Amino acid sequence: MSNKRLTENVLGQNLASLDGWQLNPDKTAISRSFRFRDFNAAFGFMSQIALMAERLDHHPDWSNVYNRVDITLTTHDAGGLSEKDMVMARFINDLAT
Repeated sequence: MSNKRLTENVLGQNLASLDGWQLNPDKTAISRSFRFRDFNAAFGFMSQIALMAERLDHHPDWSNVYNRVDITLTTHDAGGLSEKDMVMARFINDLAT
């Protein structure tokens, strides 16, 4: 899996299939917020993401307040979004459904 920054065309194709993710204004990151029934559900969600992040060696920027989890994905080495971000976003969306 590449850490190379995605071209704008490839990025657009990927975003079209990622429900709920918003591209930041400078097109270097995507973000999404999730709400759960309570803290335990939110924390369980984050734990599953953490395991995948370790496997991919690609860690999200995130925060948690009670039942809400806010996630931002970017590849700092690439100065923008890479294939790893798309894989993580798809994984996270699958967990949330």
